Amino acid sequence: MAASADCLLADVVFDRPLTTVYQYIVPDGLRDLIAPGERVQAPFGRGDKPTVGYCVGLSTTLPAGRTLKTLESVLDREALIDSQMLSLTHWIADRYLCGWGQVLETVIPKGVKTKAGTREVTSFALSDALRQKLCLADPDVSLTESPSQQVAVKDVLDALKLRAKQRVVVEVLIAANRTLTVGEIAAAAECGVAPIQALREKKLIVPHRERVLAIPQMGPIEAHREIVLNDDQARAVNSILAVVRASEHRTLLLHGVTGSGKTEVYIRAIEEVVSYGRQAIMLVPEISLTPQTIRRFRSRFKSVAVLHSHLTPSERHGHWKQIASGQVQVVVGARSAVFAPTPHLGMIVIDEEHETSFKQDNTPRYHAREVARHRAEIERVPLILGSATPTLESWQRAIDGHDLLLSLPKRVEDRPLPPVVIVDTRNDPAVGKGAAIGRALFQAMNTALKEGGQVILFLNVRGYWPVLWCRQCGEGIKCPHCDVTLTWHKARDVMLCHSCNYSTKPPLTCPKCNRPGLTSLGLGTERLENEVRTRFDHYKCLRMDSDTMQQRGSHDAALERFRHGEVQILLGTQMIAKGLDFPNVTLVGVINADTLLHQPDLRSSERTFQLIAQVAGRTGRGDRGGRVLVQTASPTQYAILQAAKHDFLAFAKEELSHRKALKVPPFTHLARIILRGPDEKSVREYATIVSELTRATVKELGADVRILGPAPCLVTRLKANFRYHLQMAAVNMDDLRAIWLTAAPQFPNHSTVEYQIDVDPMNFR
Repeated sequence: MAASADCLLADVVFDRPLTTVYQYIVPDGLRDLIAPGERVQAPFGRGDKPTVGYCVGLSTTLPAGRTLKTLESVLDREALIDSQMLSLTHWIADRYLCGWGQVLETVIPKGVKTKAGTREVTSFALSDALRQKLCLADPDVSLTESPSQQVAVKDVLDALKLRAKQRVVVEVLIAANRTLTVGEIAAAAECGVAPIQALREKKLIVPHRERVLAIPQMGPIEAHREIVLNDDQARAVNSILAVVRASEHRTLLLHGVTGSGKTEVYIRAIEEVVSYGRQAIMLVPEISLTPQTIRRFRSRFKSVAVLHSHLTPSERHGHWKQIASGQVQVVVGARSAVFAPTPHLGMIVIDEEHETSFKQDNTPRYHAREVARHRAEIERVPLILGSATPTLESWQRAIDGHDLLLSLPKRVEDRPLPPVVIVDTRNDPAVGKGAAIGRALFQAMNTALKEGGQVILFLNVRGYWPVLWCRQCGEGIKCPHCDVTLTWHKARDVMLCHSCNYSTKPPLTCPKCNRPGLTSLGLGTERLENEVRTRFDHYKCLRMDSDTMQQRGSHDAALERFRHGEVQILLGTQMIAKGLDFPNVTLVGVINADTLLHQPDLRSSERTFQLIAQVAGRTGRGDRGGRVLVQTASPTQYAILQAAKHDFLAFAKEELSHRKALKVPPFTHLARIILRGPDEKSVREYATIVSELTRATVKELGADVRILGPAPCLVTRLKANFRYHLQMAAVNMDDLRAIWLTAAPQFPNHSTVEYQIDVDPMNFR
């Protein structure tokens, strides 16, 4: 009884799709080492396989009638995350219906867990014996605090009869009153290694080994020019600061047209937060993490950390440690930066909050906006969401009064929004003959370039030809592992699957009927580049897409060339559609504006509007003004018409009326159950079982939940797996959670079919 009363238990979760928190006995040898937020190794499963897990809590109450296993080891010397982050990750697991351990595995970067970038360094300190001779055993007290002590130190050193350089080394260590590396000692004492080694052999100094992390360097800081806020910006800043000064949580939606100065509003608000000794997190889409954005923040704040996917593990570890120590004022990063370990968080900002990249595609399928909202609530700090084209979910929250709406209706310096011309390509003779650039756009490009302006061309399809098909049998050349056509990439002369990266040489005959005469359909950025270089051979052209921007730093280098006027025509995919501010761009051309429009996706119109509005915002930012030409075969579609008018309010009103009638977001929550396996019949049969069990659960609980499906996914075969899905819809998120947590444990185990759930899905492929 006495032994059980003195028992310490650890609550442990594993990187598994499990909601269970397991309890383990902490042996006496680990009691002083373990803490919540650390990784542990524990026996797991029937075979007691040593498995890495996360300690999420400690307790002393031994459960009755249960035999507990014992922890094997503690893997970290200190907690990797604090109690607030543990609370946040637990909420994510509950909200997005996945394992708590899966969330923790994602939140803590690999470089932090492996201590990437650290190296073992040997440093030296005075030995205890020498310190005693110096009449001072306390290592925290200086050896030269008083004149009498200084005399005593001199007498001891005289008695030791050290060589001159050896004596200097000892004096250097006395003055430093801390461990010093060989390099630090040699530099301070102006000596080589020999005197240090001699003192070590005499046991007057002793070595200490520790792991040291190299802190990443950010390079020089540019000076910034003072910016005077206009009245709209000043009102927005004052509204944000009122929330900051009240020390309360509030979500503020900053809706500002492109070029209205939203970034300056963020910076002014963050400056006030930093002046209180607090930190800010600034989330931007990965493709907007340009040198331009980073330079602007680094010119305004003393310490800025940048977190994004192109960092090496050691760089990420270095930034993580700096942030956790409180040394960093502003964290600028992509989606995962929402988990930055800021000990003094004062504000979170999400720029371009409409970007789909803020939703993670694999487990845990969290949305950074909702995670940021909950983290801001926990830490009682404001959350600012900014966009020229907010998501309808955020817009509806502002309409309903849940969030505070701030508006920037005009561009800075009262610059006009660029006029947008819709070009109907159905009757364009050039496009009819297979050209990417229509007659009107060609003439506009000629004019802009002759006047010394720069041109941006946007096309959201990469490769040369998206489709090769047979004239005889009508069959397209498809990926053998996916239900998608292969795209021809001319530079590499390969047919490539953009879903699984399968590649093959272009066939000379149809794989199905074995006849020659394959023909192409559609166009991609590679073909557009070829046409531009042919028709505008006197001007330099640069293509930016995931094919050309693979090397580290290539994205930054390309934009710098365009910024300095070395390139006159920039063309590419979404990576050039937002976040760029180049005053000399006087023309933007949108090729095939309706690429996204006809996809079976509830957000297709919204995304079309956002893309056109965002890419149109890349011009007219200088004194020379600018214009936009939008080529489309759907010139009367309301998303395209309203984007041409820069009228988000009219678009949102019409689109919300459609969404409300269909009972889809933002008026309901969705959850998508995806099933996949190598055999289509097995997947279809298992999907039917899952559907029946889920519907039975809805009936049993009396929940107001609609279920659609099962049905084949839009891309039924993906990466050699057949895929079916169901969709659950409910006004209340708690109803969806209750259905899943009740139904999922009833799903029978299947040897070849697996399932997963995506809460608030953004991708319906």
